[in-house]
Amino acid sequence: MSSSPVNATETSILAGGCFWGMEDILRSVPGILDTEVGYAGGQTEAPTYDQVRSGSTGHAESIQVVFDPQVISFAQLLEEWFFRMHDPTSLNRQGNDRGTQYRSAIFTTSAEQDRVAREVKARVAESGRWGGPIVTQILPAGPFTKAEDYHQDYLVKHPGGYSCHYLRS
Repeated sequence: MSSSPVNATETSILAGGCFWGMEDILRSVPGILDTEVGYAGGQTEAPTYDQVRSGSTGHAESIQVVFDPQVISFAQLLEEWFFRMHDPTSLNRQGNDRGTQYRSAIFTTSAEQDRVAREVKARVAESGRWGGPIVTQILPAGPFTKAEDYHQDYLVKHPGGYSCHYLRS
Protein backbone atom coordinates (compact mmCIF):
# COMPACT_ATOMS: atom_id res chain seq x y z
CA MET A 1 0.00 0.00 0.00
CA SER A 2 1.49 3.32 -0.99
CA SER A 3 0.63 6.48 0.77
CA SER A 4 0.85 9.91 -0.72
CA PRO A 5 2.50 12.66 1.30
CA VAL A 6 0.14 15.00 3.04
CA ASN A 7 0.72 18.64 2.23
CA ALA A 8 1.59 20.63 5.30
CA THR A 9 -0.42 23.77 5.80
CA GLU A 10 0.65 27.12 7.14
CA THR A 11 -1.33 29.71 9.07
CA SER A 12 -1.02 33.47 8.92
CA ILE A 13 -2.88 36.27 10.68
CA LEU A 14 -3.37 39.50 8.74
CA ALA A 15 -5.03 42.82 9.59
CA GLY A 16 -5.90 45.49 7.05
CA GLY A 17 -9.16 47.17 7.98
CA CYS A 18 -12.58 45.60 8.28
CA PHE A 19 -12.20 41.84 8.28
CA TRP A 20 -15.32 41.26 6.14
CA GLY A 21 -13.73 42.60 2.96
CA MET A 22 -10.40 40.88 3.52
CA GLU A 23 -12.10 37.54 4.01
CA ASP A 24 -14.27 38.07 0.94
CA ILE A 25 -11.21 38.52 -1.28
CA LEU A 26 -8.98 35.86 0.29
CA ARG A 27 -11.53 33.03 0.39
CA SER A 28 -11.30 32.60 -3.40
CA VAL A 29 -7.50 32.73 -3.75
CA PRO A 30 -6.01 29.45 -5.03
CA GLY A 31 -4.19 27.73 -2.19
CA ILE A 32 -6.25 29.33 0.58
CA LEU A 33 -7.83 26.43 2.43
CA ASP A 34 -9.69 28.21 5.23
CA THR A 35 -10.39 31.69 6.54
CA GLU A 36 -11.71 32.81 9.89
CA VAL A 37 -12.22 36.39 11.03
CA GLY A 38 -11.36 37.49 14.53
CA TYR A 39 -9.23 39.66 16.75
CA ALA A 40 -5.44 39.75 17.23
CA GLY A 41 -2.76 41.95 18.71
CA GLY A 42 -4.48 43.14 21.87
CA GLN A 43 -4.37 42.74 25.63
CA THR A 44 -7.94 41.69 26.50
CA GLU A 45 -8.46 37.96 26.83
CA ALA A 46 -11.26 36.65 24.58
CA PRO A 47 -12.49 40.06 23.42
CA THR A 48 -15.93 40.61 21.93
CA TYR A 49 -16.75 42.69 18.88
CA ASP A 50 -18.22 45.46 21.04
CA GLN A 51 -15.00 45.62 23.07
CA VAL A 52 -12.74 45.61 19.99
CA ARG A 53 -14.76 48.22 18.10
CA SER A 54 -14.39 50.60 21.05
CA GLY A 55 -10.66 50.67 20.34
CA SER A 56 -9.86 49.99 23.99
CA THR A 57 -8.52 46.41 23.75
CA GLY A 58 -5.56 46.97 21.43
CA HIS A 59 -6.88 44.30 19.05
CA ALA A 60 -7.12 44.63 15.29
CA GLU A 61 -9.88 43.11 13.21
CA SER A 62 -7.92 40.29 11.61
CA ILE A 63 -8.22 37.25 9.43
CA GLN A 64 -6.61 33.92 10.17
CA VAL A 65 -5.68 32.27 6.90
CA VAL A 66 -4.79 28.60 6.49
CA PHE A 67 -3.00 28.03 3.19
CA ASP A 68 -1.11 25.40 1.24
CA PRO A 69 2.45 26.70 0.77
CA GLN A 70 2.87 24.31 -2.17
CA VAL A 71 0.22 26.37 -4.02
CA ILE A 72 0.77 29.88 -2.62
CA SER A 73 3.81 30.97 -0.64
CA PHE A 74 3.61 33.34 2.29
CA ALA A 75 5.51 35.92 0.21
CA GLN A 76 2.93 35.61 -2.60
CA LEU A 77 0.06 35.88 -0.12
CA LEU A 78 1.51 39.14 1.15
CA GLU A 79 2.80 40.71 -2.06
CA GLU A 80 0.09 39.65 -4.51
CA TRP A 81 -2.91 39.86 -2.18
CA PHE A 82 -2.46 41.47 1.26
CA PHE A 83 -0.53 44.55 0.14
CA ARG A 84 -2.93 45.03 -2.80
CA MET A 85 -6.26 44.66 -0.96
CA HIS A 86 -5.80 47.56 1.44
CA ASP A 87 -3.84 50.81 1.72
CA PRO A 88 -0.75 50.01 3.81
CA THR A 89 0.11 53.72 4.10
CA SER A 90 -3.03 54.59 6.10
CA LEU A 91 -2.30 54.66 9.80
CA ASN A 92 -5.18 53.16 11.79
CA ARG A 93 -7.67 53.61 8.97
CA GLN A 94 -9.17 51.91 5.91
CA GLY A 95 -11.96 53.59 4.00
CA ASN A 96 -14.49 55.02 6.45
CA ASP A 97 -13.22 52.81 9.29
CA ARG A 98 -10.96 54.60 11.75
CA GLY A 99 -9.14 53.45 14.86
CA THR A 100 -6.33 51.12 15.88
CA GLN A 101 -8.68 48.17 15.37
CA TYR A 102 -8.41 48.87 11.61
CA ARG A 103 -4.61 49.10 11.44
CA SER A 104 -2.43 47.31 8.92
CA ALA A 105 -0.52 44.45 10.56
CA ILE A 106 1.05 41.09 9.87
CA PHE A 107 1.02 38.86 12.95
CA THR A 108 3.75 36.31 12.24
CA THR A 109 3.51 32.73 13.43
CA SER A 110 7.20 31.82 12.95
CA ALA A 111 10.65 33.34 12.60
CA GLU A 112 10.51 32.49 8.88
CA GLN A 113 7.23 34.39 8.46
CA ASP A 114 8.78 37.37 10.24
CA ARG A 115 11.77 37.32 7.87
CA VAL A 116 9.59 37.00 4.76
CA ALA A 117 7.15 39.70 5.94
CA ARG A 118 10.01 42.17 6.46
CA GLU A 119 11.47 41.39 3.03
CA VAL A 120 8.11 41.78 1.29
CA LYS A 121 7.31 45.00 3.17
CA ALA A 122 10.70 46.42 2.10
CA ARG A 123 10.05 45.46 -1.54
CA VAL A 124 6.60 47.05 -1.46
CA ALA A 125 8.05 50.21 0.12
CA GLU A 126 10.89 50.39 -2.43
CA SER A 127 8.48 49.99 -5.33
CA GLY A 128 7.11 53.48 -4.68
CA ARG A 129 3.66 52.42 -5.89
CA TRP A 130 1.98 53.67 -2.73
CA GLY A 131 3.55 57.14 -2.72
CA GLY A 132 4.07 57.15 1.03
CA PRO A 133 5.65 55.17 3.84
CA ILE A 134 4.29 51.70 4.55
CA VAL A 135 2.92 51.71 8.12
CA THR A 136 2.13 47.97 8.31
CA GLN A 137 3.22 46.55 11.66
CA ILE A 138 5.01 43.21 11.76
CA LEU A 139 4.55 41.57 15.15
CA PRO A 140 4.68 38.07 16.61
CA ALA A 141 1.23 36.52 16.66
CA GLY A 142 -0.28 36.22 20.08
CA PRO A 143 -3.66 34.70 20.78
CA PHE A 144 -6.23 34.88 17.99
CA THR A 145 -9.85 35.11 19.12
CA LYS A 146 -12.45 33.97 16.62
CA ALA A 147 -15.08 36.65 16.00
CA GLU A 148 -18.73 36.00 16.65
CA ASP A 149 -20.46 33.66 14.17
CA TYR A 150 -22.42 36.46 12.48
CA HIS A 151 -19.09 37.96 11.30
CA GLN A 152 -17.89 34.74 9.65
CA ASP A 153 -18.43 34.77 5.86
CA TYR A 154 -20.38 38.00 6.36
CA LEU A 155 -20.35 39.16 2.74
CA VAL A 156 -21.50 35.72 1.57
CA LYS A 157 -24.45 35.95 3.95
CA HIS A 158 -25.04 39.63 3.07
CA PRO A 159 -24.15 40.21 -0.61
CA GLY A 160 -23.59 43.87 -1.31
CA GLY A 161 -22.69 44.57 2.34
CA TYR A 162 -20.06 47.12 3.31
CA SER A 163 -16.48 46.60 2.18
CA CYS A 164 -13.69 49.05 1.47
CA HIS A 165 -11.45 46.32 0.06
CA TYR A 166 -10.55 45.78 -3.57
CA LEU A 167 -7.42 44.68 -5.41
CA ARG A 168 -5.28 47.55 -6.60
CA SER A 169 -3.09 47.01 -9.63
